[in-house]
Amino acid sequence: MKAMVIGSGAWGTALAILLHDNGHDVTLWSHNPEKAAQLRDGRENPLLKGVQLPTAMQITDDISLLREAELAVFAVPSFALRETARKAAPFLAPDALCVSVTKGIEPGTHRRMSQLVREETGHARVVALSGPSHAEEVARRLPTGCVAAAEVRVDAEAVQRAFMNGVFRVYTHDDMVGVEFSGALKNVVALCCGIGDGCGCGDNAKALLMTRALTEMSRLAEKLGGRRDTLAGLAGVGDLIVTCTSMHSRNRRAGILIGQGKSAEEAMREVGAVVEGWYACQSAKELAEELGVEMPICRAVYAILFEGAAVGDMVHALMERDPKREIDSCWV
Repeated sequence: MKAMVIGSGAWGTALAILLHDNGHDVTLWSHNPEKAAQLRDGRENPLLKGVQLPTAMQITDDISLLREAELAVFAVPSFALRETARKAAPFLAPDALCVSVTKGIEPGTHRRMSQLVREETGHARVVALSGPSHAEEVARRLPTGCVAAAEVRVDAEAVQRAFMNGVFRVYTHDDMVGVEFSGALKNVVALCCGIGDGCGCGDNAKALLMTRALTEMSRLAEKLGGRRDTLAGLAGVGDLIVTCTSMHSRNRRAGILIGQGKSAEEAMREVGAVVEGWYACQSAKELAEELGVEMPICRAVYAILFEGAAVGDMVHALMERDPKREIDSCWV
């Protein structure tokens, strides 16, 4: 299969290597001609140090080469996805299968990433690939599991066949809403857990945050048409675990710096790569208010990132909330 991976960041590069390993004819596209030349000449992405890019893998800044692709993988940051999909649209083959691997919620419209691809390209065949999958480990061929979610079963299964191999296991799913909102919202939680790590809250606090945040994520996803059981799978709790506990996570690393006293802007500069939780937090807070969904953890992160709230004050505010039952149906 001819495939183009649109976006040459760490994740796009890792997936391009994976697809090449699976025997596909792969082209990796970068929006930056200089970066494309650097990758071609050096055969290494600076974000994946020590991982050699296959010599047979084409690297380009020419989006028109997308005309030849049967599989188009969109792997750009969430803030750039709509514009990139619009740029790609004239060159997409009518029967091309589109895959969104970007995790986020568009500010203002609150669109999921697959919706942006569909809106800008006009393609109905759009699949969301998500799950606990750090690029650094996928590129080094370490065991990983993901979920391919689509409205049409055969499209999800086509992506499953294209990506799955002995070190990358793919499950199919029909709940695109639950899968995509899980992928976006867990970045907010990872920021929060990082903040807790940075200010010394400890492991008990991290377990508390992750578990109660999963409840918040489930509430919002259900309200938007997703299913609660999706949040219990790889795209939900699986991605939550890896993003909240690993130093590969840019969101967690940024949170640690904020917890240590740096501003959100300083933290993101120091991390030196896109911190998706920054963008998702604002959209999640707006959606929660619009839909009447209680999300105190998300609201606390928003206050720290966008309102200048002190970390210590938000910790106390969360811990001192009114007493609650953990499960609504107990002692009916």
